[in-house]
Amino acid sequence: MNKFFFFDHNHNMEDLIYLDYNATTPIDPEVEATMKPYLNAYFGNPSSRYRYGIDARKAVETARRQVAELLGASPEEIIFTSGGSESDNHALKGVAFALKSKGNHLIVSTIEHPAILEVCIWLEKQGFRISYLPVDSNCRVDVPAFERLVTPQTILVSVMHANNEVGTLQPIAELSALAHRYGILFHTDAAQSAGKIPVDVNQLGVDLLTLAGHKLYAPKGIGALYIRKGVVLDNLIHGAGQEHNLRAGTENLLEIVGFGKAAEIARRDLQKNSLHLARMRDLLRDELLTLAPGMHIHTPVETSLPNTLSIAFRGIPADTLLSTLPGLAASAGAACHPAGVTSSHVLLAMGVSTDYAMGTIRLSTGKYTTAEEVKAAALMIADAYSRIVSPSETVKTGNAGDNIKLTQFTHGMGCACKMQPADLEKILRNLPLTTDPDVLVGNSAADDAAVYRVNPDQAIVQTLDFFTPIVDDPYDFGAIAAANALSDIFAMGAKPLFALNIVAFPVNRLPLEVLEKILLGAADKATEAGISIIGGHSIDDTEPKFGMCVTGLVHPEKAWKNIGAQPGDALILTKPLGTGIISTAVKNGLAGEDAAAEACYWMKQLNQKAARIFSKVPVHACTDITGFGLAGHLSEMTRGSQVDAEIDFSKLPFMEPVKALALAGAIPGGTHNNLAFYQQWIRWQAVLSETEKLMFCDAQTSGGLLVSIRGQFVGDVLQELFAQGIGSAAVIGRITQAGDGIITVI
Repeated sequence: MNKFFFFDHNHNMEDLIYLDYNATTPIDPEVEATMKPYLNAYFGNPSSRYRYGIDARKAVETARRQVAELLGASPEEIIFTSGGSESDNHALKGVAFALKSKGNHLIVSTIEHPAILEVCIWLEKQGFRISYLPVDSNCRVDVPAFERLVTPQTILVSVMHANNEVGTLQPIAELSALAHRYGILFHTDAAQSAGKIPVDVNQLGVDLLTLAGHKLYAPKGIGALYIRKGVVLDNLIHGAGQEHNLRAGTENLLEIVGFGKAAEIARRDLQKNSLHLARMRDLLRDELLTLAPGMHIHTPVETSLPNTLSIAFRGIPADTLLSTLPGLAASAGAACHPAGVTSSHVLLAMGVSTDYAMGTIRLSTGKYTTAEEVKAAALMIADAYSRIVSPSETVKTGNAGDNIKLTQFTHGMGCACKMQPADLEKILRNLPLTTDPDVLVGNSAADDAAVYRVNPDQAIVQTLDFFTPIVDDPYDFGAIAAANALSDIFAMGAKPLFALNIVAFPVNRLPLEVLEKILLGAADKATEAGISIIGGHSIDDTEPKFGMCVTGLVHPEKAWKNIGAQPGDALILTKPLGTGIISTAVKNGLAGEDAAAEACYWMKQLNQKAARIFSKVPVHACTDITGFGLAGHLSEMTRGSQVDAEIDFSKLPFMEPVKALALAGAIPGGTHNNLAFYQQWIRWQAVLSETEKLMFCDAQTSGGLLVSIRGQFVGDVLQELFAQGIGSAAVIGRITQAGDGIITVI
């Protein structure tokens, strides 16, 4: 079996069947051999006039000719870039600003790669207008709709040649002809199609075309943009006059050479490879249809790339299914999307229902794929599907040893799985509000728990909280979930009385001993809090989820709320930040045991001691930091209190490895969602990187308390917090004035 070998985070060899060629391809051995001399022997700067430079220039121009020949273009129509994203950016931004005197309107399809869609969002902020071309249920653009969208101000149309998720081929020649009829330039992203099917710029009739080397068995970090003669673009990168004065910077000689060779091979072997891709894709489809009759196919096979198969199993999250397939490399949605619990924009544009969209897997074959691999992969997928939907005594009675990693059985982790704040606010706005005068805190507030007055001296505080595993160890997961649920009671200044368990468990996938360990972890944490767990409810589910309903008691006039902060108050945070980033890094193999242990330690810590200490002083507002991150929960506090706040970023306590892991890309989808939604209330006075802004918004699980108190009490409170072992507590900012909830980060 022609498999690829990878190292996991424990440096153990992991043997994978690779069916994710649309995400990236391995470097072709011929490409590797061609590149090797340019690592040392041929190292010259292509702009130098002596022999080393002349040799380098010759190599660049040879590669430019090779890429041009793949497309049926002239070499002078090709510029090299850092990849597909840069090429897309240059095409759209370059045309937009070069032709802004003619018009400010662009048309793109709804199913474009983020490298197109995000550029469009940015262009709209610069005063350009964007219209989006819809697609049908087969992911094919609506051609008649195109002419309805055209205006005298339209200057560019961009439609991808082949969709990266579903594989559908678009009628580019027809669309470009229509665009040219109106005097409009046409761009297509052909990163996925080049090398799999014929891509000829003259037959397609395009003015600009994007290529990405790593989709063609070339290295990552190299791409190209075809620019038809006569088309004028503004520069994206300014400097010296490289790449026909269109892309400044010393050429990436090594990778350009590799890209050129890959283009030559793709052109040489196009027919052979295309037939092979189709045979492997069709074999995979047929095997799956036989073995897994519950499968749905999104890909319109007759009008798609020969290698792509998008499939779905209704009601089974894709990540849940893939978690049971450690021997298969495949994608749940597009590989370039940040992790998140959202449906693919492509599938939504196609009108695919949510239960199918969330269960969609993309399988893509390559020139190294074998029939043996395909059959083995189909059997693995079918077996995983059957184990999820059908009882298995082997699984139910299996060994719950240390090899079980709970995070691999879920689509997301911990509180980062919360609904997007924008969606939640929209839903809650439409629900009726209670009129019961004894409801002291209810659904009219974004608070941590409900408070109900039972008599003049007593009020019940009740919370409900559950989530998917954020750590691999079942015992630790139970303890963290319990600590997280109890935290809502402490954040209200209440005393917990008892708890009920909430259990969702895949009895067909995991041994029951795993659930026993989860419940034991929760029970031990409840005992630490001084309460008992006296019941609960359980359901059979496709992935494990656990939490608790906790009931507490407080005096009606002494319940803390997340509103009430006053100008002049100090803001104290009791636990360090970064659990979302660390947990994501651990799941993705980017962090080791030390980082995992640090995050686990803090998530298991009860906020009980801190709450007792704060109860000795007047608390104006309090909340605990969970899935909406510090930014979100602070925003709820400031907006609800009608005050503004100032946060000193340098004073924020982060767990030690957080920044390095964030820079490595370990950002949960929930964190991205938090930044996107809450930044409308944030003013970034400090010069922060995008990574640091995401750290500020990181989705936490079982985080610390955020408390607003008068400055005169800060010294005594901090002294006692430190004395009780809460050494991470820090004053992170202050309430500045009455206002609209604006948070200024200095």
